[in-house]
Amino acid sequence: MLSTRTLVYGALAATFVVALAGLSVFARWDVAHRPETHDGWQRIAWPFPRDGWNEGQAWRGHDMELYVRPKLGFCGNCDTGVVEDSEVDRVTDIDLVDPLFVPLEGQHIQIADLVGRMRLYRLRSRGDSQLAAGIAVSYNCDLVVALIVGKIANAEQRQIARKFLEADPVQFWVNRQLGEK
Repeated sequence: MLSTRTLVYGALAATFVVALAGLSVFARWDVAHRPETHDGWQRIAWPFPRDGWNEGQAWRGHDMELYVRPKLGFCGNCDTGVVEDSEVDRVTDIDLVDPLFVPLEGQHIQIADLVGRMRLYRLRSRGDSQLAAGIAVSYNCDLVVALIVGKIANAEQRQIARKFLEADPVQFWVNRQLGEK
């Protein structure tokens, strides 16, 4: 027969194990349901309707919104990648943000190991002061496109978004998407 002391210790140990298991379940639930944040950026739901491409990832932070998605097998020229501003207009989905967009200047850009073009746009349906930037970079015959919408009139703000594009949360996701084809 077990002593009372052994039964009490056994009951306390069982209670402790159950409490730890409950805490573990709660921690997993909390992490899964907590908004993912990184350097002032918070992940948000993909806002665009379904089309022929997979949904991307979207973040909000620093008075900007950033939308990123791969377009596998969509690069027009696998050898040179994206080299013209008209390609950026065509592939970045800027028309989903504003069908009345006005293209402005473009420039060469490199995001991590991917190279391509970035182009600024004036969003006419949101007022003359609202700008967006479209980015199209290529990897072999695949594209990764991004849109930055918000207060991006100065280069410093665009640089904040560009650094986040090169940060681990975005790069891990992009690499996983490019590796799954």
